[in-house]
Amino acid sequence: MTSKFVERKVFYPGQKIFGEGEEGNRAFLVEKGIVEIIKRNEEGEERVLGTIVQGGIFGEMALIDNQPRMASARAAAETSVSIIPRQAFEDKLKHADPFLRALLTIFVRNIRALTTEKMKRDK
Repeated sequence: MTSKFVERKVFYPGQKIFGEGEEGNRAFLVEKGIVEIIKRNEEGEERVLGTIVQGGIFGEMALIDNQPRMASARAAAETSVSIIPRQAFEDKLKHADPFLRALLTIFVRNIRALTTEKMKRDK
């Protein structure tokens, strides 16, 4: 990614970065800090699915399969991110091998299905 396509933003502890069910029009690269990926179960209780630290990318699944966000993301500490817009992401992806693009789509579909199944089991 070239810097002309990337915006930087700081989030503070507890601040929402994006919400479950929202349209995904960008991905995020953690420059500094910690991000929690959170999903609510059927009773409305939060479950932390994982944490993303410096160098990690999140929010990419919605860009790959054009589905709404499957979980929320919030800063667990003061966090600086680079924001990767959909167009920049798609420009990179369209140059990838078609087999790899298809494989990414399958991975994302499987992750979504497994997460949904796990949330149902963890009631």
